[in-house]
Amino acid sequence: DRPIATEERDGDTRVGIMQDAMMQQMMEQQVMGMAQQMEDALDDELHKMNNMSTDDLEDIRRKRLEAMKAGQTRRKEWLAKGHGELRNIADEKEFFAEMKGEDKMVVHFYRNNWPCKVMDMHLDLLSKKHLETKFARIDAEKSPFLTERLKIWMLPTLALISKEKVLDYVVGFDDFGGTDDFPTEHLRCCLAAKNMLTYEGGDEGSDANPRAQKKSTVVIEKRNLRKGGGTLVLGSEDETSDFSD
Repeated sequence: DRPIATEERDGDTRVGIMQDAMMQQMMEQQVMGMAQQMEDALDDELHKMNNMSTDDLEDIRRKRLEAMKAGQTRRKEWLAKGHGELRNIADEKEFFAEMKGEDKMVVHFYRNNWPCKVMDMHLDLLSKKHLETKFARIDAEKSPFLTERLKIWMLPTLALISKEKVLDYVVGFDDFGGTDDFPTEHLRCCLAAKNMLTYEGGDEGSDANPRAQKKSTVVIEKRNLRKGGGTLVLGSEDETSDFSD
């Protein structure tokens, strides 16, 4: 007979493999859902274009120019409010000031450890790519009132904020397969699915984790997309920490 300890280890291994497979399936479903939305939008645009007159085309050009000007104005406003960087929040008072009037804000509750540094690395890259969202970080151990009020129990934790309310959290690395070696694209898709940033795929080439592209990957083909097809690549352990040493 096999030792009980060996059987338990085998059982844990099987559970771990099943969890990894489920996580990968969830990520694939999110990406495919985004691809389907793009497909539907393109179908609508093609249908409209087939029935356009010259006046319609001129109206489109005018609206696009207006949209470009409005986009430039929003960009200036976002930069003036501290978007475009991973901001350091010094204390709880500053936290409430920073979140005031923000439609999309991601705040990293961190401590000085490796998992939190990994999260910072990804957030810093995303902050520069998604000016529509404010990204910030605050030392959880120096903000006991805030961590207690928001029930922060594991680090890293991302608080997802809109209009001065915390709507959701990303706790640890469970959403990324339980590993610290995940690509930025995984975090990006996760935040997009939670309506914390605007992203429809197509920019997965750059990554804050240089090792991510060398790991085992899953390639999801966008077979039906009108703009030439293409692929969306998802990557296939340091532990996260609670407040205990």
